[in-house]
Amino acid sequence: MASLARPGGNITGLSTLAPEISGKQLEILKEVVPKLSRVAVLGNSTLPGNAQSLKEIEHAAQTFGVQLKYLDVRGPKEIAVVFRDARKAGADAVLLLINPFMISHQAQVVNLALKSRLPAIYRSPDNVEDGGLMSYSPSGTDLFRRAAVYVDKILKGAKPADLPVEQPTKFEFVINLKTAKQIGLTIPPNVLARADKVIR
Repeated sequence: MASLARPGGNITGLSTLAPEISGKQLEILKEVVPKLSRVAVLGNSTLPGNAQSLKEIEHAAQTFGVQLKYLDVRGPKEIAVVFRDARKAGADAVLLLINPFMISHQAQVVNLALKSRLPAIYRSPDNVEDGGLMSYSPSGTDLFRRAAVYVDKILKGAKPADLPVEQPTKFEFVINLKTAKQIGLTIPPNVLARADKVIR
């Protein structure tokens, strides 16, 4: 692919990559946990977008006066270890970057966050449906609608090479109040009011 604006060849579509989202997630954590001073960031350094997401979080962390503890998760056996390390490091919350290992072991990740009583923000509303505290991510519904528009254009003769790969434009914020109650956290009303979906 030549570039997102001009993909070339026979490629186009919509991207869910949005590294800047990680800074926004840290901002939300700071609002929900006002005394937030340390955040464990769980990522996978072998994934291409990890470094860019980490840069965004580091920039936001300077703004909010928050210390970060980066913990690398390169396999399923490391999931329990990083939650233990997060507690040892004195983390007040956890921010999870995209990681296929943590996606395929979603229930374990959510349970460990609950057991550790650590407020966690995820990249998928599925995590919140399964008992996670919060997620902030590109809207899947919006991406599906926009994909249909692309299919229509191509069926009407547009060349994929001439259609830019579009970045997410709509984001979804989901909160699980049952989980907040389980870990003894009160979600501020102004944050609750901004949620697209609240699980009660």
